[in-house]
Amino acid sequence: MPRARNGEVELEFQTFGDTKAEAVLLINGLGSQMTRWPEAFCDLLTAKGFQAVRMDNRDTGLSSWPTERYTLADMARDSMAVLDAAGIRRAHIAGVSMGGMIVQRIAIDHPDRVLSMTSIMSAPSGNVVATPEAMAVISQPPPSPEADYETFVAHGIANARTIGSPGYPWTEAELRARVIAEHARAFNPAGVGRQRAAIGADGDRTAELQKLKVPTVVLHGADDPLVQPIGGETTAAAIPGAELRMIPGMGHDMPPGLYDIFLDAILSAVGRAEPTT
Repeated sequence: MPRARNGEVELEFQTFGDTKAEAVLLINGLGSQMTRWPEAFCDLLTAKGFQAVRMDNRDTGLSSWPTERYTLADMARDSMAVLDAAGIRRAHIAGVSMGGMIVQRIAIDHPDRVLSMTSIMSAPSGNVVATPEAMAVISQPPPSPEADYETFVAHGIANARTIGSPGYPWTEAELRARVIAEHARAFNPAGVGRQRAAIGADGDRTAELQKLKVPTVVLHGADDPLVQPIGGETTAAAIPGAELRMIPGMGHDMPPGLYDIFLDAILSAVGRAEPTT
């Protein structure tokens, strides 16, 4: 796969579809790898005539795992380095959870690179109150896979169930396969802590979001226990002209049953953008 560089950080990324088509840059969430935007979803975008670009954020997957502190602004610059390496001047941007925060930061810091924005299951700051059970998912370190692999897998499945979409449940086999595949590709629990610190250091973006002039759709789960619905509501309220879509039965994940809803939100934001020439 191709790689991009932002200073000392290298970013793994992958493109799908016609490189001459308008691009949709897909940013993933806290601790999750580029594969959390599944290839099947990227294929849906390419079938609509877009180039899909997915990437590993720093501290995940096959991108660099820095040991020093960094910020969401650094991660936004990582995304711009990916676009540069892919030869893309401007893109539609979509992000889930922390990825939604990153695309907000991209729109604030790099407005000339953004055609439209879709902020999904996210918030204008890291100060959203989660349920105690959901907070434990991102606060408690996982069991050691070397010590007891089956306990590690069961923990991952249980976490996914805790924050997942009650109206769009995964099968046990699907969740098990996801946990195993993500561990086999990369396992970096220390990176989650550094990414959480980056979220906290970015503070409240509300005042900056109020100055945006980017076509925006905000998609959120009505049953999200991790970033509760107020996160999507305050994001949409802050961005001039943003459309809020609140989805019953959607939690804090991206099951196959929600692909069409995610796709329609991104296409709606794209449809609000000025045509490129």
